[in-house]
Amino acid sequence: MNEKARSTLTGVGFALLAFGIFSTHDVFVKLLGETYAPFQIIFFSVLLSFPLATLMIMRDTREGNLRPVHPWWMALRSFATVLTGFSAFYAFSVLPLAQTYAILFAAPLLITVLAIPILGERVGWQRWLAVLVGLCGVLIVLQPGGAPLELGHLAAMVAAIGSATASVIVRKIGREERSAVLMLYPMITTFIVMLCMLPIVYKPMPLEHLGMIAIVSFFGFSAGLCVIAAYRAADAALIAPMQYSQIIWAAVFGALIFNEYPERTTWIGAGVIILSGLFIVFREATSSASENTPVLRTRSRHEFGTFPRIGTYLRRWRKPTQKPPKD
Repeated sequence: MNEKARSTLTGVGFALLAFGIFSTHDVFVKLLGETYAPFQIIFFSVLLSFPLATLMIMRDTREGNLRPVHPWWMALRSFATVLTGFSAFYAFSVLPLAQTYAILFAAPLLITVLAIPILGERVGWQRWLAVLVGLCGVLIVLQPGGAPLELGHLAAMVAAIGSATASVIVRKIGREERSAVLMLYPMITTFIVMLCMLPIVYKPMPLEHLGMIAIVSFFGFSAGLCVIAAYRAADAALIAPMQYSQIIWAAVFGALIFNEYPERTTWIGAGVIILSGLFIVFREATSSASENTPVLRTRSRHEFGTFPRIGTYLRRWRKPTQKPPKD
């Protein structure tokens, strides 16, 4: 096996490990969500993530201050991150894992659409068709007119929209903003909002539950480091699709821990969404159809505001021969 093949295999391995850890992270969120409101879980997750965030800020040697260059875009991104975190945590707590993932996988489709007004992206008929097919997959999962839709379904869709919005904004301002700014503002905003809501929903937490939240923070951070290692070792076109492996973990964890067995429509809809997302990734990677490659360059998982964003730091841990990622 030559060096490139070994590097590619290593990158894929790290990516699969990363998304396995992320899925385990979501299992703990779901377990805690049976007892506590998302506001409380997120608040303590952010609180315990700040020491990890400090370690990452220390690596940002770029000169400057912590004032954003684009304050309004940063405010919108912070709001989108808060909305994503709350909505996703709520969806995980009330919906089956596989169903939640299937809806969240619509984010790359929404990124493609939002890149048109925000980044000036030109989307041809092939990617438009992929977006429409993928959205049909979302409808298959939701089964409008069939099983009654719950607030959790709406929350999952809101999380997908918020995640896509935050990702596209990073693509727009990421080159001009310091990594520390891109990371800190959403986390601080999330912390403040959750702190304001905490007195309304707070329940005393035993030590073991605080330990579970500490594990959530640690898993988010360690999975992010695995993502960095994956993108350093292999091409983005190979690593980006690895996120869809979470649907397998969702099925395994759902069956073993929560006695959840996804319906056929969930599998069919998820398959349609995943195939649409894969087409968009490979279309951006293998042709000149995309000027901004917004989906391919979204290298972090959905940003919940509870752990440091890894994508903004990939340029600092890249191989010397690699071009800096645009995030």
